Amino acid sequence: MRLSGPLPQASGCGRALILAAALLFSASLLPRPASAVGLVADLSHRLIAITTAFAGTEVLLFGALEAPGSDVVVLVKGPPSDQAVRRKSRIGPIWLNTREITFKGTPGYLALAASKPLDQLVPPAERARYQLGPEHLPLEPIGAAGVSERELAEFRAALVRNKQRQGLWAADVGKITFLGDRLFRTTLVFPANVPPGSYQVQVLEVRDGVVTGAQSSALAISKVGLEADLSRFAHQRPALYGLAAILIAVSAGWGASLVFERR
Repeated sequence: MRLSGPLPQASGCGRALILAAALLFSASLLPRPASAVGLVADLSHRLIAITTAFAGTEVLLFGALEAPGSDVVVLVKGPPSDQAVRRKSRIGPIWLNTREITFKGTPGYLALAASKPLDQLVPPAERARYQLGPEHLPLEPIGAAGVSERELAEFRAALVRNKQRQGLWAADVGKITFLGDRLFRTTLVFPANVPPGSYQVQVLEVRDGVVTGAQSSALAISKVGLEADLSRFAHQRPALYGLAAILIAVSAGWGASLVFERR
């Protein structure tokens, strides 16, 4: 097949098709058993730089299947950390935090994409095995002795709501588009408040309700430039950082007052 026009001017869909076709051709050169089903996938970027002007970004995921007839599911998980969920209660005229539960190893970012609705692709047992969705995450509470299962379920639900409200856990499953019967692509969206760290992008090949192939790719999100310097200074010298923030706020207020007095 002959391609016309210069490659750099190809559309996003055209670039994905060309790159996925190259992956498919490379995979076909590898020795495989006759019964094996191959899966190859890649990302348009493996490093996302957070600067002071960072407002979120998108990453293209594209790939190819060795044999047609399968579906694809993509799972993206961000860096784990301990997340506290607090419950407020009204005591007299004010609201105070009266209960707190911390969940260990909670993903800072979570997103799913699939070529069909998940309930049509993967049975519940497989979804739980591969942690496809917030309800299948092993959210382990810390220091929750004596807490009932009902109360734990309420705190887990509150954690999911908080993450989805922040845009860090996608509430909906993204769409994976097939270009022909073997090439596929999807767009991974990362919001402006995405936490820095190491991310895992897992691509699953599903056939007849069973995961028959998987591939994992690493994605790094890192602060660079002034943003990185400020973050490093805030963590290494928190007292000086707080003092500097107060001085800047006071100076800004004093400067604004002078401007209004002259008017």
